[in-house]
Amino acid sequence: MSNTPSSSDRSLSLILLFAGTLFVSATLMFILQPLFGKLMLPLLGGSPAVWNTCMVFYQMLLFLGYLYAHYLSTRFSHLRQIQVHGTLIIISLIALPVALPELMTPPTESNPTFWLVWTLFIAIGLPFFVLSTTSPLIQRWFSYVGHHTSHDPYYLYAASNIGSLLALLSYPFIIEPNIGLSAQKSVWSVGYIGLILFIAICAWYFVRNYQKGDTPDQQETEVRAPSILAKLHWLALAFVPSSLLLGLTNFVSTDIAAVPLLWIIPLTLYLFSFVLVFSRWAKPIHRVSVFLQPIVLLPFIAYSFINPAILPYWLDLTLHLTAFFLAVMVCHGELAKSRPHTAYLTLFYLIMSFAGMLGGMFNTFVAPFIFNGIYEYPLMIVAALLLRSAIQKQGSEQWKSWGMQAIFPILIFALGWGIYFAVSDLGAYMDNIGTALILFSGLTYAFRKQAISLALLTGVIIFFIVGLRVYMSNTIYKERTFFGVLSVRDSVLLNEQGRPEKYKELFHGTTKHGAQRLASHVKEPLTYYSRPGPMGQLFKAYDGINQDWQIGMVGLGAGALACYAKPQQAWTFYEIDPVVVAIAKNTQYFSYLKRCTPKANMVVGDARLSLQSEAAGKFDLLVIDAFSSDSVPTHLLTQEALQLYFSKLSVNGILAFHITNRHLELKKVLSDHAKQLDYVALIQEFKPKQDIPLVVATDWFVLAKNEQALAPLYQNGLGRWQKPALYFDMKPWTDDFTNIVGIWK
Repeated sequence: MSNTPSSSDRSLSLILLFAGTLFVSATLMFILQPLFGKLMLPLLGGSPAVWNTCMVFYQMLLFLGYLYAHYLSTRFSHLRQIQVHGTLIIISLIALPVALPELMTPPTESNPTFWLVWTLFIAIGLPFFVLSTTSPLIQRWFSYVGHHTSHDPYYLYAASNIGSLLALLSYPFIIEPNIGLSAQKSVWSVGYIGLILFIAICAWYFVRNYQKGDTPDQQETEVRAPSILAKLHWLALAFVPSSLLLGLTNFVSTDIAAVPLLWIIPLTLYLFSFVLVFSRWAKPIHRVSVFLQPIVLLPFIAYSFINPAILPYWLDLTLHLTAFFLAVMVCHGELAKSRPHTAYLTLFYLIMSFAGMLGGMFNTFVAPFIFNGIYEYPLMIVAALLLRSAIQKQGSEQWKSWGMQAIFPILIFALGWGIYFAVSDLGAYMDNIGTALILFSGLTYAFRKQAISLALLTGVIIFFIVGLRVYMSNTIYKERTFFGVLSVRDSVLLNEQGRPEKYKELFHGTTKHGAQRLASHVKEPLTYYSRPGPMGQLFKAYDGINQDWQIGMVGLGAGALACYAKPQQAWTFYEIDPVVVAIAKNTQYFSYLKRCTPKANMVVGDARLSLQSEAAGKFDLLVIDAFSSDSVPTHLLTQEALQLYFSKLSVNGILAFHITNRHLELKKVLSDHAKQLDYVALIQEFKPKQDIPLVVATDWFVLAKNEQALAPLYQNGLGRWQKPALYFDMKPWTDDFTNIVGIWK
């Protein structure tokens, strides 16, 4: 049964009104997400998990909003719907202008996930809830206003996702570089008032043109209800892409490259898939996606998983993103293809949002506790393949078909385990094993029409790849925390006599955060902290002047800098991740702390929050060496942060910044701060002149209140320490304004 009246309205203005309302709502939603994420990041050290947790919160409220819209539109009359929703909107105005709650301090000893969710709920819960109700409710209202397309309003969902896309892409490239956070909050609040006016006009049109002959209850009794199996199918088709989105975001920023703003690309592709599958070209696009998925799967597995080392990171990233996009397109294409009659529109969106929330919760609350790596990502790659469309057989024929499809992958799995237990030294056969896995990757295309075989064979191949990687990396410890994946590895170098010597490395994601030799030079600072390097030069220059320094270290790593300590000095380390502290103190892994500063004070928590409680002028040297994988958290680089650091330094105190980075020119930010705040500054971009074990290229920036404080470095540096260049195109970074795009290399 259709709810389209005999005299259908064909006006474009009606479509523009309802589509425009969805567009504005989605735009506000996807501006609020990065805006508030940026407000929250400083409190939690800039961890990628902050973004993922925020995403779960948004998914939770999206589900609750869809549940509200479903209940409101199916249980209340059209007039009562307007009254209830109008009351909710008025109540939500108490949250304006959006801002962080005062006196909200994150926990330092426990996982801050639940604290973060609660803070988000208090701060933006009400307005975000209203935004989350808009898409299903406005589409439901549209189905009753008598337009000639009212019988199938799903195409309006494209307007919502286009708004989301534009907001997502405009934030880092247009809004953030030009508007500070305070102005963003004000503009957003004005936009929210504008949205309320749009909703009010839609509500007026809904009441005025409501088709009285068709009530929700009547429609739902006359239209066949979706079966339990259909609902579970919708659930799976929405759950897997949601989990895959967060899994890929974590994986690429941990295992490929810690590139700023990288999370935007997967989310953009995810949203764009909705635009395509709910468009008028959905059917041919879906056929192409199903056809291309197994073709892309072959190079994706063979190179991105089996041997990513032979690919530049941008090509590796492209393969992962392409495979992700096709997987999401296939799942969302199946979802759009199976959408129900408009009588069940809100139920359809409710199940979609519930599945999206479950996917996010699985990645945020479950996966970190059951996996020590980003293993949910390959798991969902396999799950997405299982959801490919296939000819459905009935009863025993279906079970027989599934059993036949599983035989070959099971045989390969058994063969792999047999090789593992039969061969004593797998390392000697790595080339042969890699070649065999690539050949099996090629075989996946032969099973493109058999979803079970394709998925299971892919799962078996990835399972052995992940296992071999762990085996070959000599990882002796691995743990996943809120702040990332930490691992300790055994490695071998050629020492000064040309002989092999064991050493240990600490990794955060793919970035080395420290190393220590075991047989000789056990107290020798290595990597970014070597004696020939900038920090070695700094301690050498000042040890001859004053050995009674009070020293503060933001960022611990393996604790290598501790071995510059003198017995009469007092050292304080500030580290946000308790697991890093546990690793650095565990002498089975690293012994720098025990050997060099056993009595050092250890403060767990975000450095800016921790330093606020320290006495003024306490430190003679403050070192900022805090990294989340390869990225320095931006809140440690603002003018307010530098002013805090200098308030804790003595008159001749020195602030040293570690700015080694593959993607960002952090020297631009600090050079501008030195100019704006009238500090004296020197920079050294160090490159070792000879091949010394574990001495690496590294960049350091030092600042002081007066030239006399840095004179020993500048005079004795022999050209190594230089005054930084001036950058006239920089807008000062503050707590209200940062611009990652402006310092991209």
